[in-house]
Amino acid sequence: MPKFLHVKKGDLVQIIAGKDKGAKGHVIATLPREDRVVVEGINMIKKHTKETHQGPRGAKTGGVQTMEAPIHVSNVKKLKDEKPADKKAEKKADAAEGEDS
Repeated sequence: MPKFLHVKKGDLVQIIAGKDKGAKGHVIATLPREDRVVVEGINMIKKHTKETHQGPRGAKTGGVQTMEAPIHVSNVKKLKDEKPADKKAEKKADAAEGEDS
């Protein structure tokens, strides 16, 4: 049975628990099997990667990279987006103004 999360990719969320409490960000990825989400700029970790020669044209890649780690979905609250969701409501308002004049 598939699990459903109350947030999806691209949603604006606020962190309600943990070290980043009160911070806001957009959801980058969801992991429904683990009940976790990745939020932009939240729960930053440093990941140490080994130098390899497997990159394009044998380029060396490695060192310390900073990246977001997943947090539990119960620690985020979905917020309303600032942009309007419906264009239909705008069209109805424009049509009503046109009838008055």
